[in-house]
Amino acid sequence: MNVVSTAVVALLGLFSACASAGTEPATPQVTRAPGGPTAVEGADPGVNAPFRDPALDVNAWSSRFEGESREVYRAREAIVALLGLEPGMAVADVGTGTGLFVKYLSDAVGPSGKVFATDISEKFLAHVRGRAAAAGLTNVETRLGTTDSAELGAASVDLIFVCDVYHHFEAPMPMLETLHSALRPKGRLVILDFHRIPGKTSEFLMNHVRAGRETVISEVEQAGFVRLPDPPAPFLEDNYILVFERP
Repeated sequence: MNVVSTAVVALLGLFSACASAGTEPATPQVTRAPGGPTAVEGADPGVNAPFRDPALDVNAWSSRFEGESREVYRAREAIVALLGLEPGMAVADVGTGTGLFVKYLSDAVGPSGKVFATDISEKFLAHVRGRAAAAGLTNVETRLGTTDSAELGAASVDLIFVCDVYHHFEAPMPMLETLHSALRPKGRLVILDFHRIPGKTSEFLMNHVRAGRETVISEVEQAGFVRLPDPPAPFLEDNYILVFERP
């Protein structure tokens, strides 16, 4: 879907963070101008600079993304099981990074299915292609995304998986529009991301993660998605999981 970039609309207002520990900051408003993109307060255009660095050390990031200290790595198989994938489905791993989930997604949809691994880093995608080839995963295809598009075809996938990536969206609303377009009717968008709770979340994540859970829900619903019940995920503490459907 083409995103017109002629006007940027300011937020209706800024909402202060909740003062009590254990409560996520209040949800900001997101507005749209006729014919123009939406503006989201706090979206950082430089958040992905390390991944655009020509000197990107993929092995160093692999160690960081795929270590036992990372909750989604420890729970990777349980997370994929929650997605309800079936043989023959097409799934997009948006912001695939080093490809942590690619093999598990590939196995779940089988040879008749398709996995689109997208990222803004060509070095990450080259690494994913190498991993897929080494593992004999013939149903994996990589796509180089942009700031505001995952570069997926219209109505091309049944499920979009976004794990610890939403807070890296530099243009959240235009990106959500392209994800909405890429899903087939009744297709699902599954988002895992870090909690952002004052007094509980680490200082690093409070500074690094733009939006808490309630803000993410608000933005995704404003992009035209319908929220579905959260699947049970007792193995997640640092992260939450949300499921949405394209009507």
